[in-house]
Amino acid sequence: MNVDLDLWKLLAGLGIFLFGMFLLEDSVKALSGKAFRRIIRLYTNGRFKAIGSGALVTAILQSSSAVSLMVLAFVGAGVMSIENAIGVIMGSNIGTTFTAWIVATLGFKIKIEAFALPFIGIGGIGLIFFRNSSRFSYASRLLVGFGFLFLGLDYMKGSVESLAQNLDLSRVPDYGLWVYLLVGILFTAIMQASAASIAIVLTALHSQLITFEIGAVMVIGANVGTTITVLLGAIGGMPAKKRVSFSHLIFNVVTAVVAFFGLPILVWCVKVFFDINTNSVMGLALFHTLFNVLGVIIFLPFMGLLSQVLFKLYPDHKAVLTMYIDRTPTEVPDAAVAAIRKEIMHLLEECQLYNLRLLRIDDKLVFDHELHFEKSMKKPSLDHLYENLKLLHGEIFSFYSRLQNQKLEETEAKELERIIYASRNMVNSVKNFKSIRHNMDEFDGSDNPYLNTQYKLFRKRLVELYHIMGRIRQMKSREEQYRRLLTTFAQIEEADRQFIQETMNAVSTGQVQEMEISTLLLVNRLFTQACRLQIFSLKDILLSLEQISDFDREMDRRETKNGEESKTD
Repeated sequence: MNVDLDLWKLLAGLGIFLFGMFLLEDSVKALSGKAFRRIIRLYTNGRFKAIGSGALVTAILQSSSAVSLMVLAFVGAGVMSIENAIGVIMGSNIGTTFTAWIVATLGFKIKIEAFALPFIGIGGIGLIFFRNSSRFSYASRLLVGFGFLFLGLDYMKGSVESLAQNLDLSRVPDYGLWVYLLVGILFTAIMQASAASIAIVLTALHSQLITFEIGAVMVIGANVGTTITVLLGAIGGMPAKKRVSFSHLIFNVVTAVVAFFGLPILVWCVKVFFDINTNSVMGLALFHTLFNVLGVIIFLPFMGLLSQVLFKLYPDHKAVLTMYIDRTPTEVPDAAVAAIRKEIMHLLEECQLYNLRLLRIDDKLVFDHELHFEKSMKKPSLDHLYENLKLLHGEIFSFYSRLQNQKLEETEAKELERIIYASRNMVNSVKNFKSIRHNMDEFDGSDNPYLNTQYKLFRKRLVELYHIMGRIRQMKSREEQYRRLLTTFAQIEEADRQFIQETMNAVSTGQVQEMEISTLLLVNRLFTQACRLQIFSLKDILLSLEQISDFDREMDRRETKNGEESKTD
């Protein structure tokens, strides 16, 4: 038996198909991503709305994984309930069957080259002519992606034609349908794209390489394999994300079990509409839709019960982010003001930890003790740290708002107002660091020695600043703290001027290119501003109101002086 399979043509077709799917998904999200996110976020209030929105958005985006990850984000942000999330997940399974209908309707009914090549040609020309217009550029990518989708399908179809002509299915060992179920699961889990798996199954079925029952079972397996993307997206995530990913798994697995054991009934239903001997690909597309709709019907009455079970499996474990204000009543203003001051100092340390981690600096160089977030989360990621910093700032501000409702003396009210400024400045400082994170990574990994050196100098400047801030905090005299803060601020300004001068020299000697100049100056500006904000924070926490006023006047005087010197120059 001669089984000549053009493997490279099959792989090329698969690669082109997947690239086409990527271009389609990427361009559609770019063109209307906000609209889809709005639909998912706002039009999911109720079971049927959630299912309908999930089906619609998935059918257009051509990616159930993208919709599922979107749902994970909204549930994690607390703007979508778990029950509505389950509805969207169920709807996305129906929406993803739209791909099978497109492939079955167009991919095997017309001459693909005559259909695909004009899309690729027009889209490719559009990419060249409209590269400065993002909207038209993405529209061109959409056309190219659509063309590649069907061109890849044509390659896959052509690669198995000779194999199908010479293969006698009666001589292929009968391993049982469960083996093909596993093949569908594994294939989709590896490729992270159920659409590609189903396209391959449709191609094999069209070429009579497999029977309709085998194709149906592989499609069932592909539905289970697609849950891997969402499960990976929830690893290490909060309980809400785990509940969504597990609901996706439960729905797809239970639906797959029902479809597998009810295969004869479902195939009979398909035969009512299509002759699977002459129109098998359309029959398989219908089968794909049929068993997903069946799954929705089965689960619809139990969505509330499922969400309750998931809450029991993955209960919310709210981490206690605060160290002082959570156990201090606002009814005692003196104690409350002292507690919020200490809490903001705690926030300062956690902000410093984030900034150190962002620049990959060992925090033991600055801290001789384990910080609170470290104890509660055990080596949190940068994203987790950032989210917790925002939550802690929110809890501080909430405590501050409740404290304002108490009868405060004028001095207490002013003191409270100043130290809440410190909290805002700290968080703004962290935002600056977050915005230059990718630039710092580029400097570190650059082939340009000057950029590597500047990355090291930024790290050195930060560590030195934090050492100085640590020493200022330990000083017993406020007067001494006041003088040291002014000196440190002056050092930050001098480091800023020195950096600009060095960059100008590097430009004149050709050490940096034009594209790198603006990035260097932007990073230095945000870095310097972040350092200033941290000094302002420490000033508002440590100094008296009179010293704070003196400090601010000194800053204004220096700014005026520098402005006059700049005009003279």
